Amino acid sequence: MNIKKSILIRVRVAFLFVMLFAVAIGYKISHVQFVEGDEWRRIGEEISFDYKKVKATRGNIYSDNGSLLATSLPFYKVAMDPSQIRDDVFASGIDSLSLLISRFYKDKSALEYKRIIKDARATGKQYIILNRKQINYQAKKEMTSWPIFREGRLRGGVIFEKLDVRYRPFAGLSRRTVGFVNENGQGAGLEYSFNKVLAGQDGEALFQKIVGGTWKPIFDANNIKSIDGLDIVSTIDINLQDVAETSLYRAMAHHQADEGTVVVMEVETGEIKAISNLTRDANGQYSEKFNHAVGGLFEPGSTFKLVTMIALLDDSPVKLSDSIATGKGEQNFYNKTVRDHEEGGLGTITVADAFKHSSNVAMAKLLDQHFGVRPQKFIDHVDRLGLNKPLGLQLTGEAIPKIPRPKDKEWSGITLPWMSHGYGIEISPLQTLTLYNAVANEGRMIRPVFVTSVKKVDQIREEYETEVLTRKICSGKTLTNLKILLEGVVEEGTAKNLKNSHYRIAGKTGTAQILENGKYSKKYITSFVGYFPAHAPRYSAIVLIKNPKGWQQYGNNVAGPVFKEIADNIYARDINLHQAMIKRKVLEEGVFPVIRAGNQQELTMLCNELGVSNHSNTEEDWIRAVRNGNAVNWRTNEIVKGRVPDVTGMTFRDAIYLLEQNGLKVWYEGKGRVASQSLAPGTKISRVRLLVYD
Repeated sequence: MNIKKSILIRVRVAFLFVMLFAVAIGYKISHVQFVEGDEWRRIGEEISFDYKKVKATRGNIYSDNGSLLATSLPFYKVAMDPSQIRDDVFASGIDSLSLLISRFYKDKSALEYKRIIKDARATGKQYIILNRKQINYQAKKEMTSWPIFREGRLRGGVIFEKLDVRYRPFAGLSRRTVGFVNENGQGAGLEYSFNKVLAGQDGEALFQKIVGGTWKPIFDANNIKSIDGLDIVSTIDINLQDVAETSLYRAMAHHQADEGTVVVMEVETGEIKAISNLTRDANGQYSEKFNHAVGGLFEPGSTFKLVTMIALLDDSPVKLSDSIATGKGEQNFYNKTVRDHEEGGLGTITVADAFKHSSNVAMAKLLDQHFGVRPQKFIDHVDRLGLNKPLGLQLTGEAIPKIPRPKDKEWSGITLPWMSHGYGIEISPLQTLTLYNAVANEGRMIRPVFVTSVKKVDQIREEYETEVLTRKICSGKTLTNLKILLEGVVEEGTAKNLKNSHYRIAGKTGTAQILENGKYSKKYITSFVGYFPAHAPRYSAIVLIKNPKGWQQYGNNVAGPVFKEIADNIYARDINLHQAMIKRKVLEEGVFPVIRAGNQQELTMLCNELGVSNHSNTEEDWIRAVRNGNAVNWRTNEIVKGRVPDVTGMTFRDAIYLLEQNGLKVWYEGKGRVASQSLAPGTKISRVRLLVYD
């Protein structure tokens, strides 16, 4: 290096410090030229410095078991500062480097890459982008071993500019719920709703604008380091989410439906374990474009009859055993006609059967009869159930319900009868589910939860607890009747196709005509909402499918099977939902009479009369028989308050007495002695029905 060149380098370094100082006090320096000998050399059209934003790494979104739903992966843009490369390093490595770059990107020959780098070096360029294609961390690691690049940034001139790219390991699964945030700050789902938490705090760093309008980072002591975002833990069960999405997609594709949603909620906590929303495009393909469960408004149809029954049972003399005449399934209200879906009508039926078989006529007549002159009283019930306002979810974009009111100019004599079976009002599917979940949760209505905590690595920064919206949606007596009604729908009503022998489902079907251009069309919104297992609810769910094509148009045969498929999957993989098998203690057949269990005094007297030797080691009233040779020993049949007793082997008389003494309402089939009972002995009693079978 000659003296002249050495002096020039020192002048440039000194000038750089002057420019940095100028930037610090707010000046902008431009049109800078250096002279080398008798030849002027123009370095750039304009050289300026500025502090620019350095993006923080965005936090992760996790499922309930710690699986990643969304994360930020580092990608890199590869650039070079050829002026930094030592002469000997450049000479020995440029051919090999050019060849490796060409083989990696496959867009230019090795000779072209060599010429680009050499020309940039010869003209003094301090920043060139080798290729605009982003590379991942593994590719970056590979490149750092290449000739020249292995010398690093200061001696090899390589620049890896980091870019964070949002990545979803489960691809489109729960895509709308996970959501997004675009460059304009707009978005949806958890990404948008928790953007401030996830985004972190951006930093600042000094950049130099060089030839071609490119900004090159400059190390500076005044740079502000970015603070990475926090992580959020969602309530989503990724396995159940997969089942829910697959079931919904399969049903929608089969019925060629326009829109659909499914939500699965944990009864006690309100945690949303699965949520899927599908919309059909012009090509017949389905994708998550809009969160129908949260932001969609639908006329609920017959699922709203639960609200009607709450008002009637809580605020009128109506009883389930009362009779109501539905005639041939048609009833006029002014200039409009309410119709039942049953051809020929249901005739005169009980109120309970009217609900189970989803009679529109019965609900309309009952509501008009008891609230027609006081419609505001019914609206007060709607308001008390929270259906008149958004739920206040953690997700943004919640729909605002549309509930008509007696003072509205659109209110008329037909408004209330139509409301009785879910017409003329619009609420979100999640609001309907929240109400049914409250029935399953002993009347306690809770706000649905999507995120349980915010954390940094393993340190919890904030936790979100279950919030109670209404402590009791109705009286205890009404609640008991509602459970009987909802179980009856599946056991013997419109949804009996969902009945199974493993566990009991409680719920309600819904089928509502779609309003188009002010008239109700022959298109339908089908739904099923309920909870399971009915005797001790753990999960509630809603399925809504809009405009199914074909001959199946009702909630029981369109939405219902999706509900059951999801419920079956949960039941199969959650052993806590299974009832323990009853261990049977039966005497051997032979000389002994059929003696199983019952009242000790009566069984002792019976054995004595028959000459059967019997001995007792307990003074309890209720006992079980155990054979001991040619004799019978009486053992305690433990009866625990608040727990289901073991009545197998008893006569119906003894079994019914014992069960009702424990506060259970009993239905039985058959005759003789109890062969099996629907609730396992020892199960906690929680206002449920117990079926006793022969």
